Amino acid sequence: MDRVPASFTSRRVMLAGLAASSALALPGCASIERINLVDAIRRLLMRSSRNALARLMAPGGFYDDELARLELPEVFGRRGGVLQSILTSPLFKSRLQRSLNRIAERGARRAAPIIADTVRIIGIDNAVALVRGGPTAATGYLRGAMAGRLIDAMLPELGEGLRVADDPIVGQAISALTGIDLGEVARSLAVRVDDAIWGEIGREEAAIRAHPEATNDPVLIAALRTM
Repeated sequence: MDRVPASFTSRRVMLAGLAASSALALPGCASIERINLVDAIRRLLMRSSRNALARLMAPGGFYDDELARLELPEVFGRRGGVLQSILTSPLFKSRLQRSLNRIAERGARRAAPIIADTVRIIGIDNAVALVRGGPTAATGYLRGAMAGRLIDAMLPELGEGLRVADDPIVGQAISALTGIDLGEVARSLAVRVDDAIWGEIGREEAAIRAHPEATNDPVLIAALRTM
């Protein structure tokens, strides 16, 4: 039997090894890239929601922010009798609005852990599209996935806030509402708080996308600057 030159054997082994390495490396790189983009979206959502909710949960978080400040819920527009007269007073309306915005802070505190838990487990099917999307693409995706769940979650907390409000003007306004119970007032308020929360998260996401370097997060910076 003819002997195969040692140099030929070594070269054949080397080529086979390189081929095997390439076959393993390509899927690996694709997986790493996909994992990094999904991780980037999670980091973007976590940072956006954490920063936004921290502001809203602070004393005066809703009322002091012109963009987040809540107007009086629609139920207070159904005027009649006593409420008709007291809502004509700018002082009364201002106090009532300020009190309801303080109660809204309780809703934000209830929402914060729910949003954080959802971000950790939510499935992200097209991370590339979300990274390349508009200023609030990730926020819109998360809000759609939660499908109004925050409203129901905040209802008990907001209802309790209305019931034990430290400003008697809230009780006076609610008692003056004809044919409306506390639950309806709480739901109307929850809808407004929900809108304010998502609006604030969206603004925070847009700010991060505009200046990712400010986060000092290498994953976010790489994803948002290279896509």
